[in-house]
Amino acid sequence: MNIQNNIKEYYGQTLQSSGDLKTDACCTIDDTPAWLAPILANIHPDVTARYYGCGLIAPLALEGARILDLGSGSGRDAYALAQLVGPDGAVVGVDMTPEQLAVARNALDWHADRFGYANVEFLEGDIEDLGALNLTPSSFDIVISNCVINLVADKEAVLRTVHGLLKPGGEFYFADVYADRRLDPALRNDPEAQGECLGGALYWNDFLTFAKRAGFADPRLFTHRPLTINNPALAEKIGPASFHSATYRLFRIDGLEGSCEDYGQAVIYKGGLAHSEQAFKLDGHHHIERGRIFPVCGNTYRMLKESRFAPWFEFIGDGSTHYGIFPGCGTVSPFDESADAPTSGTCC
Repeated sequence: MNIQNNIKEYYGQTLQSSGDLKTDACCTIDDTPAWLAPILANIHPDVTARYYGCGLIAPLALEGARILDLGSGSGRDAYALAQLVGPDGAVVGVDMTPEQLAVARNALDWHADRFGYANVEFLEGDIEDLGALNLTPSSFDIVISNCVINLVADKEAVLRTVHGLLKPGGEFYFADVYADRRLDPALRNDPEAQGECLGGALYWNDFLTFAKRAGFADPRLFTHRPLTINNPALAEKIGPASFHSATYRLFRIDGLEGSCEDYGQAVIYKGGLAHSEQAFKLDGHHHIERGRIFPVCGNTYRMLKESRFAPWFEFIGDGSTHYGIFPGCGTVSPFDESADAPTSGTCC
């Protein structure tokens, strides 16, 4: 049985609800923000019962956006996003599991009545072959995915396709599972390990390499949490590897640099963005307080200025002068004398 058939059987037949999972990998346990709770409560219980995500896929500033949900499953994220984009936005879900699609589609009319508008559609397809769906290039503001990329064989191909489907300045905002090492290839074909979102988990550094080759030069880690394996037999099968669920944001912005370079630039968050009144979080290292001049590297400056977040910021500096590596960004000059020097006399 191939990987696709394994996944279809596991998510279509083996799992009947989130209670059947043997790990917390494909189950969101993050604290739900207070503002998001009523959004999730406004979703049909049959849809919620068959939800197997590992993160909260709800970035800010979505009103009027066109969103693609890869591996949309029973439709929970799609129906949540439908409320956030509003009647002027649209959500397209893609999934290859008929049983999951049936749950999602059966709830279309229920949610349209509930919301007062219909802005969701579900397509049957393989996210490794999105070209077969004839989606228009550069037509989506945001692509999301919730614990699905680990399930596909050619992850780099998915990243390349997503890059082409995003508008310039658009964002791939997604949660997935990552390993601390490269796993035994045999786990890729183990239905249980694969279905529990562990067997196909990428080594985190391989993911960064794939993302950069796909055109996303500067992946930003938004949030992460360690995972536990609650089934002893599965834990024995997996071995000593450890896993994290992580949410990354990747922007389609041409010309981003491979390192954080300092051009003497800064931003000021003006506030006013719903659910982020006092501070804006770009990623795990950028919490930008309202009204404060916040120095940023060239990449961060462009991510804010060339994306949907620009209206909420003031921008300082034209980037005409380069000052070297941005301080504190994890890269130092090899000539930095403050770094530890070798204790023995060596010569390269």
